[in-house]
Amino acid sequence: MGYIYLAIAVLAEVAGTSLLKATEVFTKLVPTAIVLIAYGLAFWMLSLSLKTMAVAIVYALWCGAGIVLIAVIGWFVLKQQLDIPALIGIGLILAGVVVINLFSSSVRH
Repeated sequence: MGYIYLAIAVLAEVAGTSLLKATEVFTKLVPTAIVLIAYGLAFWMLSLSLKTMAVAIVYALWCGAGIVLIAVIGWFVLKQQLDIPALIGIGLILAGVVVINLFSSSVRH
């Protein structure tokens, strides 16, 4: 169940972050409300994942997956260009997430 909560946390955080610019510094009501709800859901799900998973692993996976997804959304949806060093860095982050999930015995505490 921890991974399900974590996946929801990542998706909620990515949704909130993706809409952050649309709030126009929290002056637009609807985007601001969606962002706050998304972040609230993200932290609630993150806390639930901590019932069965180690905090260091949860946070590393949450951050890593969030960074990669936001970069993909930025590139394809927001048309923000990524250069080779950025792509290499994102690839290394993704590789770290994969290594943690496949090889770490710390995933469950």
